[in-house]
Amino acid sequence: MTDTRETRSLRGRPLFRDRKGAGEVLAGCLAEYRDKNVIVLGIPRGGVPVAAEVARRLNAEMDIVVARKLGSPVSAELAIGAVTANGGCYLNEEIIRELQVSGEYVERVTETQREDARRREERFRRGRPAPVIKDRVVILVDDGLATGATMRAAVRSARRAEPARLVVAVPVAPPQTCADLREEADEVVCPYQPDPFWAIGLFYGDFEQVEDEEVTRLLEEVAQKSTTTVG
Repeated sequence: MTDTRETRSLRGRPLFRDRKGAGEVLAGCLAEYRDKNVIVLGIPRGGVPVAAEVARRLNAEMDIVVARKLGSPVSAELAIGAVTANGGCYLNEEIIRELQVSGEYVERVTETQREDARRREERFRRGRPAPVIKDRVVILVDDGLATGATMRAAVRSARRAEPARLVVAVPVAPPQTCADLREEADEVVCPYQPDPFWAIGLFYGDFEQVEDEEVTRLLEEVAQKSTTTVG
């Protein structure tokens, strides 16, 4: 982990040129997993370009896990938790209590977002089956974390499939978020943990929105490369 003081000295310029560059940095921190029985799971959409670069450099298989935020009744941008297609779920009980969110609302928004996650996974995979991750090393990748709600849901989703080892890997996140995730993942790899933390996009030179077509293209490219390598 980069010392916080060093990170602060980089305020005048972004840490990463773009998501591909962030993936290069992250892959260097994960070199021990190269050519192992590894699968890299990117969180769409922003985490997929990072995950694609990690998978390429580790010579690993790649797929996705869609995690959807559960917006609060006050604001869709204020997350009370997150959910995945297969039922992985994280609820921020503190925020739910503070906002006095009803159980009925939580149940309704959870089902809505879970169904949306299912549709997105099907669209991104284009008929390909979900990968087998039982007894494998799973590396969950996003382009950065703030509260970590979506990553927590992704971790719980992956745990259901009984991986041999579960690694969370992100280029940048607050120290407390990383500490919280260590309670659920076997390992958390995050080279930059600035304190105080700002919006994720401020650490990137290019942080343009990733479109669905880009996610699909990267999944197909990495899958084709993996098939060629094995063949």
